[in-house]
Amino acid sequence: MKKYISILLSGLLLTASSCDGDFADINTNPNSAGSNVFDPNLILPTVSYNYGNMMTGYTGAILFQSMWVQVMASTSTGGANYYSNADKYVASGSTNSYIQSVWNDGFSSASRTYQMQKLAGEKGFSNLQAVGTIWKVLTLSFVSDVYGDIPYSEALKAEDGITTPVYDSQSAAYSAMLSDLENAISSITDSGDAIKNDVLYGGDKSKWRKLGYSLMLRMAMRLVDVDPSTAQTYVSKAIAGGVFASPADEAVLVSDQNNGYSNSSANALNVTDDVYEVRWSNHLIDFLKSTDDPRLSIVAEVPAAGLAANRSAASGNNDPSVQIGLPNGYDLKGGSTDVSNEPNYPGPTGSGDDVAPIGAYSRPTAIYRDRNAPVFILTYAEIQLLLADAAARGYSVPGSASSYYAAGVEGALVSIGKFGGGSVSASAASAFASANPLDTSSEAASLKMINEQIWATTGLFANFVESWNNWKRSGYPELTPVNYTGNFSGGQIPTRQLYPASESTTNPNGLAGGVSSMGGDTWTTKMWWDK
Repeated sequence: MKKYISILLSGLLLTASSCDGDFADINTNPNSAGSNVFDPNLILPTVSYNYGNMMTGYTGAILFQSMWVQVMASTSTGGANYYSNADKYVASGSTNSYIQSVWNDGFSSASRTYQMQKLAGEKGFSNLQAVGTIWKVLTLSFVSDVYGDIPYSEALKAEDGITTPVYDSQSAAYSAMLSDLENAISSITDSGDAIKNDVLYGGDKSKWRKLGYSLMLRMAMRLVDVDPSTAQTYVSKAIAGGVFASPADEAVLVSDQNNGYSNSSANALNVTDDVYEVRWSNHLIDFLKSTDDPRLSIVAEVPAAGLAANRSAASGNNDPSVQIGLPNGYDLKGGSTDVSNEPNYPGPTGSGDDVAPIGAYSRPTAIYRDRNAPVFILTYAEIQLLLADAAARGYSVPGSASSYYAAGVEGALVSIGKFGGGSVSASAASAFASANPLDTSSEAASLKMINEQIWATTGLFANFVESWNNWKRSGYPELTPVNYTGNFSGGQIPTRQLYPASESTTNPNGLAGGVSSMGGDTWTTKMWWDK
């Protein structure tokens, strides 16, 4: 990212020098420079980072979905009581703020993308316009998958006088997004304008096409239960167009702490209370241990004994044999839900005044606290596993469910090395996949295994919202909800976030239409595609 930030700043300085020194106006409002001066490619790094920032950290991913879907767990007591929103579904003092973060960040990011597209259109940059559409669909499909019905057909049209857009039903929004996505991908031409300042693919148009078709595949697979015909149609289109063919194609966004573009999940997990109280769930650790998954020693560690060591980011013991996941729904309050009452509680660590009552449970390793860690937007492994899901359902795809599954597992193991803190060789990944083939004894057995792997893989890539979305879509893994006293979801795993309270004043009619269409605005209201 650093070199692109430098390019961005250099471009802005050059722009300023050509406009009588109006740097402040240009830097804060690109439209004021006019399309004949300002290069809209300069906005691309910002919209890229904005998306990565929306899907990570305290915007919701760690505080909600990571533990809703039981990838992570927390005792959420004391300093880290904000994690009560997570695996206990109990509101904290800032829940209302957390609820609206994805909404605000998503539409802000989409608005900046629209700004880039408008300027690109004025300059005849059709390829950049198409990239903008891919990014807009990526962003607003994410927002829709978190909330349900959202403004789409009338969104981002404040300049046209539409400041209170209607909420499109999720079915209508998905239909429009898939159509927009298809048109955008097909409009990218090798002979057209160059994609510059591209922090994701360095201007490689073929990879942008693959991202577009891979996104199309993922969106299509959301529809397998609610609209299987449309799902199959767009799966076929995505395959024909060309999805990710290797880990080299996947959308992994670099971070750059020194220039203010740090990984937001890492920012969160460096907070002392998070270091102490955020642990991997026993569901995830047991899943990895059941097959001697080589990722386990890369992603999990048990801190040294004692409270001081547990609150320190110093590396712990990553020996696979000592890893123990924390069950969801426990606390450190001394009552019936105190973690010491958990049947497999390993006991406190330390002695004297330096005792850690949380116990020797596994926490994320330093790769998740690295503020320069990449953000995994969409990976080759996930795409291969979705293709395996499609094949298992009998969709017309070129390969078998077994071959796609093996490729997905290998890709997941290899790409974990992109964190930079340990790796699995291609040969070791291949050997692991061969030793753990897909269960093809029945469609149900295959789908269970495929989607448990998607859950674990996206979780280990810290793409917690996708772990949750795919769980909603597939029903795997089979999770037991936590029924903690005072929870806001009736003891059920939340299936969406509530609409921001601000919408009741800024767009009351739109909100009312969305709530009516969805049948309510609760934590357990189902997505249209969630059957």
